[in-house]
Amino acid sequence: MKFALFSGSTPEWTPLELAGRLKAQGWDGVEWRVVDQKPSAEPGFWAGNRATFPLTGLADLAADVAAATQGAGLEHAGIAGYASVADHAEVESLLAATARLRARRARVAVPKVPPGSSYDAIFKQTRADIAAVSMIARRHGVKALIQIHHGNVVSTSSAALRMLDGIDPETVGVIHDLGNMTIEGREGLNTYTPGMAMLGPYFAHVHVKNAVWKPGPPQADGTVDWAWSWAPLASGLGDVKSYMRSLQEVGYEGWVTVENFTTDSPLEARIAGDLAYLRAAAREAGYTLTGAS
Repeated sequence: MKFALFSGSTPEWTPLELAGRLKAQGWDGVEWRVVDQKPSAEPGFWAGNRATFPLTGLADLAADVAAATQGAGLEHAGIAGYASVADHAEVESLLAATARLRARRARVAVPKVPPGSSYDAIFKQTRADIAAVSMIARRHGVKALIQIHHGNVVSTSSAALRMLDGIDPETVGVIHDLGNMTIEGREGLNTYTPGMAMLGPYFAHVHVKNAVWKPGPPQADGTVDWAWSWAPLASGLGDVKSYMRSLQEVGYEGWVTVENFTTDSPLEARIAGDLAYLRAAAREAGYTLTGAS
């Protein structure tokens, strides 16, 4: 098992600044956020993020990406892209750049299901688009990853398995995500093993973050509306220790990428604490790890 950080978690730092800190803290790799993002006067997670590489011209930035990855003694956990599976030209650009960067795999985006829309129609079209993505991935010798994500057409492992049925798992795989499934969708009570196990050869990558649900003030008739927000790994509703035990039970030995969108503690201490907590949880689950505690 290896640990990486999603670079979008550190909007204040440049890629080289992030890479130096990750190496010093003992991380194994980095998962670069790649998107043509909106500008912002202040760096933020989703706009003006300094630890993000643009998709446009990414292949021409190979030397810069390498300097902030292999040059810093880190590995690619993958590329965290946002290219929609429906935009085959953009997927082509992303996967071609992924191949040139020797990053091996990249996330692509499946659509949300807006209220009032037809889930079945969106699902059917997405399956057709993923078949095309599979061919693009095969051509470039990389793997495309779809992420289990709240609010979209693939919010559970069972939905992901149905989506990819018949697709070559060497070309398209699934990102299993603790935080997203804390918001919506999981299989298993007091365990995450069923959802992981059912993915079989499609289980390709792991994202770890956490979230909580909190009640709002009651309405006049007593109805309580609930809302979710991101939370530190140790204090969210997602059970990180149980998650690690499930990973061990299904024999997962791949990358675990941390995404942290909280701001309660200083950035450097925040990501160092995440790594220490995850490594301890992995050891408790039965993993043998090298390096720092």
